[in-house]
Amino acid sequence: MVAVNGSIDFLCLPSFDSDACFAAMLGDQANGCWQIAPTGYVTAVERRYRGDTLILETDYTTEGGRVRVTDFMPWHDGEPTVVRIVEGLSGRVEMGSLLRPRFDYGRVPPWMRPFDGGLCADAGPHQLVLHAPCQTEVENGGAHATFSVKTGKKLVFTLSYAPSFADLPKKPDAARLLRQTDKAWRDWIDRFDVPRRWGAPLKRSLLTLKALIDRRTGGLVAAPTMGLPEVPGGSMNWDYRYCWLRDATGSCEPSRVILPTCASCTGSMVVG
Repeated sequence: MVAVNGSIDFLCLPSFDSDACFAAMLGDQANGCWQIAPTGYVTAVERRYRGDTLILETDYTTEGGRVRVTDFMPWHDGEPTVVRIVEGLSGRVEMGSLLRPRFDYGRVPPWMRPFDGGLCADAGPHQLVLHAPCQTEVENGGAHATFSVKTGKKLVFTLSYAPSFADLPKKPDAARLLRQTDKAWRDWIDRFDVPRRWGAPLKRSLLTLKALIDRRTGGLVAAPTMGLPEVPGGSMNWDYRYCWLRDATGSCEPSRVILPTCASCTGSMVVG
């Protein structure tokens, strides 16, 4: 889940039902996040999905210029990966990146060790590998980087998961993964005969439902963010990341099915 300020505030790796390694949405940045955003004053923010995909584009306007951050998770069978592409649209914009992984829902800080071109964050059986185009410094429990982008310049950041006992994942080919993921989403949605009336909302609903399907089992999850309380401080916060047997078997009468709900949030999904 990507917040409007460019921070990934909820992410579970290696799969949707794993413990969260970013859980700022349930607390604050100390519970884990990855933020890429302008360091100066932002005058406007525009967000949208790229066409009929779950590739998220966020445009920031600052006094110095405009910059776009493109976020997506590749549609592939390789290591779970988050790709973030920073592109200068006009002028020159000073940017910052803060990577603060916290495993076990924000409770376990990893051991961070830099290497040429990135860093590795280990915690027990888990490993996150960051490939970055700029120097990253580890301090105060996080990996910090500052950089600037000007018109036409692109910088690619990737974060991949692998077991800590395995070899380091290779640097992903972000351009190829972007083309592959864009095509996969569009090819999938083009199989449907979408009516003219309410066509765009229907497409977006289908794409969201597709993103909520576990590719291993075919089960449909009710909420990718576990279950936020229906009201702040409320107790109705069950974990909705699993397919309910009642819903999967179809044994309930339609009139008696109660769909689970959760609180709305300002985040956007880039589920792969």
